Amino acid sequence: MHDDTIDPVVRRTTGAGTRQRILDAANELFYTHGIRATSADRIIEQVGITKVTFYRHFRTKSDLVVAYLEQQSAAERAWLESTARGDDPLARARTIAADIGAASCSPGFRGCAFINAAAEFADPDDPVRIAVDAHRGWMIGLFAEIAGQAGVGDVGSVANQLMILRDGAMVNGYLGDPSVVAESLGAAFVSILTPA
Repeated sequence: MHDDTIDPVVRRTTGAGTRQRILDAANELFYTHGIRATSADRIIEQVGITKVTFYRHFRTKSDLVVAYLEQQSAAERAWLESTARGDDPLARARTIAADIGAASCSPGFRGCAFINAAAEFADPDDPVRIAVDAHRGWMIGLFAEIAGQAGVGDVGSVANQLMILRDGAMVNGYLGDPSVVAESLGAAFVSILTPA
């Protein structure tokens, strides 16, 4: 006799796979709805796991938020490192500006994940703020490197100015007319990086 029933496929996920599914859900929900507005229960429900499984991967929601920010940081670092254009800091600055403009025009853009997280976690000693500050410190270091390549006098000051422009562009893309972000940001970057 032939059995026409199909055995259900048992979905087996590795620990790393489950962890990544949790991070993917957190990425979507934290960015769309905010970190504090997204409960661990909501993430657990979206991923389709038990609380025990969730807490096996992330002891606390704060641990998950830090992992989310570290994942965001790794992606942003990879992107920014890919903008290197040999020894031409102005071309690199224009590329960064164009990419920020494109991101701020994309559907679902809700600003910078790090600025958003910092707005929700005011305590500078909170692990979330420490993760935010670590990423922003790396970015200022990158801007200092670009400023040094451009031959500006006060590399630290210029790096901070570039960071302020970047932050403003991220907010402007969300609140203002994103179609002008890339052009305006690129012109501002070049203006600051071009020695007088």
